[in-house]
Amino acid sequence: MHIDIIEDEDKQDLLRARNKQNDCKESSWKCFGPGLITGAADDDPSGIGTYSVAGAQYGYGLLWLTPVCIPLMIAVQEMCGRIGRVCGTGLAGVIKIYYPRWLLYSVVVLLIIANVFNIYADLNVMAASAQMLFGSNFYYWLTLLTMGMIVAQIFIPYRNYVRLLKWLSFALLAYVITALLPSVHNDWSRIGHDLFIPSWQWNFTYVMTVVGYLGTTISPYLFFWQAGEEVEEEITEGNADAPGHRTKRVSNKEIRDLRVDTCIGMFVSQAITFFIIICTAATLHAKGITEINTAQDAAKALLPLGKSAYWLFTLGILGTGLIAIPTLAGSTAYALAETFEWPYGLFRRFSRAKAFYSVIAIMVMLGYILNFTETFSPIKALFYSAVLNGVIAFPLLIILMFICNNRKIIKDRMNGWAANILGTISVILMGGCVGFMLYAMVVHPAAG
Repeated sequence: MHIDIIEDEDKQDLLRARNKQNDCKESSWKCFGPGLITGAADDDPSGIGTYSVAGAQYGYGLLWLTPVCIPLMIAVQEMCGRIGRVCGTGLAGVIKIYYPRWLLYSVVVLLIIANVFNIYADLNVMAASAQMLFGSNFYYWLTLLTMGMIVAQIFIPYRNYVRLLKWLSFALLAYVITALLPSVHNDWSRIGHDLFIPSWQWNFTYVMTVVGYLGTTISPYLFFWQAGEEVEEEITEGNADAPGHRTKRVSNKEIRDLRVDTCIGMFVSQAITFFIIICTAATLHAKGITEINTAQDAAKALLPLGKSAYWLFTLGILGTGLIAIPTLAGSTAYALAETFEWPYGLFRRFSRAKAFYSVIAIMVMLGYILNFTETFSPIKALFYSAVLNGVIAFPLLIILMFICNNRKIIKDRMNGWAANILGTISVILMGGCVGFMLYAMVVHPAAG
């Protein structure tokens, strides 16, 4: 096993990180844990766009996915976090040690493809939203946002960065407020029915929307991100000297805290999803608006709030995007650093992890460059990125299940019966939907 040694030059950075960790313990509400950060990143622009499309196209018809996805998300992300805690390294590091190299490289390549397209789509709608609100040129905002995120990710400690941005993410509560306004006529009996009684349509568009919903909810980048963040957590807590080198046995408290953090993060994420869907269903679908292509189209869901609708939509898109894009790029950096044995960690300064931070910058720049060649509308780009995530998540879920049931890897922290049942359901649901979608694309190409 490769051990990423913390050298003398890193110790000052690590000491600062541990002091930050102690501050968080004293004022826990001020800090996101990995599970809460993952939940916040899950409601990224891709999620907002995909859930808006689902609500506009099918009304309340896809609400049943919300309660279905909560336990599946918790199970999947808990597995990822548990791997990071027990093994002291992220998913790529585990795959490198215990599985063939072709599998490792295949997984990393799939992750890069999904993340670059996701970053491109997020940047696209963020710039379009800023242009909608503030005017000026689309490419001006695209460049400003891209450069700003790269600089912030390299020079601002990530915990401080997230603590600032989480307030922008509260703009998503606008969907909650809008959905509960008396002037928005939600059919609550229908909502209750569609929330707990699944419906299904055997057509390409419906199944692709389900794949997009699952892909933006159970996203590959979040697998790698949470495992990598748990490794950083155990280092800053003093339970490891470096990635791949735990100094203490994993305690029941660590696993319990991981599960609580993950449960809260995933529940909050899907609560916001529920309100985005019912809000768009009541304000757009009910009026016959089923096609969403631009930021302006999506922002119309908040029009019952008056002129502030476009402000709130833009703040929500910018806040979640500024959290999600570093998470997307960071998950790739974790995977590549573990694959090629580079020093890594957000607690390190740029000078001590140049390759790691360079990957983050390169990933954002690739997404930026794609915006000069794109042919999709902003919301469609978000939706298609979610569908791509769903396709790629399927094989990664299978690998995740194998890892968490391998005693050689996970020791006495293997999956219990509940995790195995929920993980198997995730694999079957994702695989079945992706399989039907691909079949429909081959048999009826016009449908795609």
